[in-house]
Amino acid sequence: MAGFKKLIFIQLISWLLFASIGGYFVASAFDNAVSDAQYKTQSVVNNYISKHSIAEITPDKLQQVLADGNTFSSFILRDQQGKELINITSPTSLPAIAQLVDSSFNSIRPQFAVNQASDIKVEFTINANNLGLILQQALFVVILVSGLMAIIPIVFMKTMFSKLNRNISMTVAEVIDVYINQNQVNNGLETAINSSKIKQLGVDLVPSFNRLSHFLQSKHDDIQNAAHSIKQEAYKDVVTELGNRNMFVEYYEKYIESSEKSTFGSLAMVRCSELQAINQTRGYQKGDEYVKAVADIIKHISGTYTGSKVFRLNSSDFAIVLPNTPLKESERFGDNLQSRFTQYQQNQELSSVANTGIVAYEKGKPLGELLSIVDNAMSMAQSKQANAWHIQRETDLVNNVSAGFGNQNWRKVINEVIEAERVHLVMQNIMPIGKSMKAYAEIQVRFKTTENQVLPTASFLAMAEKLDMAMEIDQLIINSSLEKIKSRNFSEKFFGLNVTASSAHNDQFVIWLERRLLKDTNIASKLVFEVSEFGLQQNIKASKRFIDMIHRVGARITVERFGVGLTSFKFFRDLKPDFIKMDASYTRGLEEDKNNQYFMRLMVDLAHRIGVSVFAEGVESQEEKHIIETLCLDGVQGYYIEKPKDI
Repeated sequence: MAGFKKLIFIQLISWLLFASIGGYFVASAFDNAVSDAQYKTQSVVNNYISKHSIAEITPDKLQQVLADGNTFSSFILRDQQGKELINITSPTSLPAIAQLVDSSFNSIRPQFAVNQASDIKVEFTINANNLGLILQQALFVVILVSGLMAIIPIVFMKTMFSKLNRNISMTVAEVIDVYINQNQVNNGLETAINSSKIKQLGVDLVPSFNRLSHFLQSKHDDIQNAAHSIKQEAYKDVVTELGNRNMFVEYYEKYIESSEKSTFGSLAMVRCSELQAINQTRGYQKGDEYVKAVADIIKHISGTYTGSKVFRLNSSDFAIVLPNTPLKESERFGDNLQSRFTQYQQNQELSSVANTGIVAYEKGKPLGELLSIVDNAMSMAQSKQANAWHIQRETDLVNNVSAGFGNQNWRKVINEVIEAERVHLVMQNIMPIGKSMKAYAEIQVRFKTTENQVLPTASFLAMAEKLDMAMEIDQLIINSSLEKIKSRNFSEKFFGLNVTASSAHNDQFVIWLERRLLKDTNIASKLVFEVSEFGLQQNIKASKRFIDMIHRVGARITVERFGVGLTSFKFFRDLKPDFIKMDASYTRGLEEDKNNQYFMRLMVDLAHRIGVSVFAEGVESQEEKHIIETLCLDGVQGYYIEKPKDI
């Protein structure tokens, strides 16, 4: 291609050279024409005005002398003083000018002396039409000749290059085809034949093709490495840097489900039991630290098993593959995890850390079916105690016949907690901002097994909601809290109690709660019931009935986790809550987030206009507390203010 461009450049230079030469000859012809016209016109004038020459020179002789004369566009004669004697502006030839000069000078000739003839000045302008026509013809010939000289080699070279390019393309295609076949075929003899064919093709084309196979191999390696890097980034969890769910599915399908080798082992699922609670109360940064810590524990324990793989399936779940590990050995794996989780729980003052479900897998087992079984094992583990593990065997499922064995076990555990009233109450104070403001202490609950082990709170409440047992749990918490408050005789203390939205919208629960609070009206006036903003929005009419009942008995209402939904302030005017508690996501990093500061200040201004106090939760630092104070909120809650403690 570079040689083709070079050829075109050379032809253009040749064309310009021919054009320059032609232009030079045309210019020379023009100069000669001017000189000839100047000489002849001066001769005509001198002969006509010389009295010695008048008798001998006639117009016929002038025409004969000037027969090859030029065409003029103007002709002027002047005397020695510059006076204009003759001025002819119409285009004419020298012979015609001679006749005009003859007739003009017959009348003025006697006035001139002999020695005056040489003083006559001639001015003329040649009409270059003829010369222009000649120049045009000359240039046309030059362009035509040089164009032919340029086009013919270009056409020839283009044909030659097209043929060469076609041959190269076919050869390269054949080389690549052989190269691909070489990488795909594992047979040693066929590989050797293909390698020989590649080299022979390279030698047949040009010597440089001897390096083509090496070039293709290097490019192939580069592409594979780049694709692998991109895949690793796409399949990586950003928090723990473990493989994500997509990588887990690919690994299982490639090495377990469709593997031709006899494969067996154990699959464990670890679920972070406190992630949601930590995110809400301590902020998402603390939640990420908690997840990283769980991942480090899992990697440390599983690292002692040959070929083990760890993946993060979603925000709270991890999958661990233990190849060639029977269930008997995986019991030791579960014990080690539980021990490390309990140690971390004590260091971080958590109610639990994570639970583990374990199942056996074998070649050809569909992943969906396996995940369903391990999730069932997870439900069983969560219903035992904090950080517990459970192995789900195929025989267990067959004997219990039900795929919902975990749910049934949870129902049994929840019923046992309700019947035995095995709840442990703690409280976390809301610190008021301002001397005139009165806040309250939020009562939180922990649930225990028959062995007095603490159950994962978030999992317990989620399963109670799932099994339609949330109302019974709310009733248990309210009864236990009222009895505790009565026994401790808190005359000046106000307490907050959480109620699920499903219970608040249940007419039977609302009737029961009103009757229960009317029995202890002096305590009812000290209570604040917290319901989530999202839950209240699900049924505005039922929410209003619940809040109206709470106000009738002298208690108050807090809309918690405010800001997660899209509630309008018409909603608050209609429901008339007493407090709103901003979601912890607005508190996190508040000192640097100007948008959250602006939003929170706007909410404070609007809430104060309708008589609603505003609290902030999830306060974890002095900086966050300081910004909240400058934004004129009414109270703060969080681990920086006070950790949950026994009543």
